[in-house]
Amino acid sequence: MNQCSSSGAGVRRSSSHGPRSVRGISLIEVLVAVVVLSIGLLGVAAMQSVALRGGQSSLETSQAVMQTNAILDAIRANRANAAAYNTDAMVCTAVAGSDVAGSDLQTWITDLKNNIANNDADTTTCGEIRGCPEACVITIQWDDSRAGGGNERQVVTRTTI
Repeated sequence: MNQCSSSGAGVRRSSSHGPRSVRGISLIEVLVAVVVLSIGLLGVAAMQSVALRGGQSSLETSQAVMQTNAILDAIRANRANAAAYNTDAMVCTAVAGSDVAGSDLQTWITDLKNNIANNDADTTTCGEIRGCPEACVITIQWDDSRAGGGNERQVVTRTTI
């Protein structure tokens, strides 16, 4: 008899590789894969959350800089009464003004609260103007704890009118 025959008479098969023992992947392997995948997805979700909070903080800082430029433009437009823009303390509520400077300050505080905190009733967003007309120092502060920063964030701008 030829040993290279294709009849399979001389080939022995072990019983461990038969169709009964090969049943696919085990349930434990599937569970381990699901756990590894879920940990990875939780990591991605955490990174997305941190990125969103950082983006919010950056947006509020940009809004503060733009509001600083807006009040500086108002002061320069009313240069003759620039000293009337001095608040000498943090102003957190928009008080109605009877003159141009008072009206500008009221609009400025209202815009700060609308653009930074998205809330007119916000008590944490405040602004201060000192030293006008010569060297103006404008300070804007707000609560940045929601965005992952410190409890209080400030933007300080110093300029000459």
